[in-house]
Amino acid sequence: MTANPVATIRRVGNLEKDITAVATQLAQQQAEMVVVGLPLSLGGDKGPQALRVEGFAKALAKRSGLPLVYWDESLTSVEADEMMIRQGVSRARRREQIDRVAAALILSSYLDSRREGRGPAAAGEERA
Repeated sequence: MTANPVATIRRVGNLEKDITAVATQLAQQQAEMVVVGLPLSLGGDKGPQALRVEGFAKALAKRSGLPLVYWDESLTSVEADEMMIRQGVSRARRREQIDRVAAALILSSYLDSRREGRGPAAAGEERA
């Protein structure tokens, strides 16, 4: 199993519309669960952005009915950017693709941990 970017959904600023857009994509992809990148501090603490992400994720889980797992997304954007630089991706293209590649890295990290028996499998479990 591999993690591949599918789509980038830009928030419109309306929670209901944003949740609907993501839930629609989940249904189209026949998702079995939602792995949410949680922006923890380097010390592992939850700041204001992590709390906002949790609120959004809980609303999404309620709407979609899918199990939810939080996964530490620390430095995935940096890793994604470095990976694309090594691949010779232009700066403009990197800006367009950074979120998709970072999301794939988050999912890939989660899947790797599950294969190794380290990651959470059930809804609501968290792994930092």
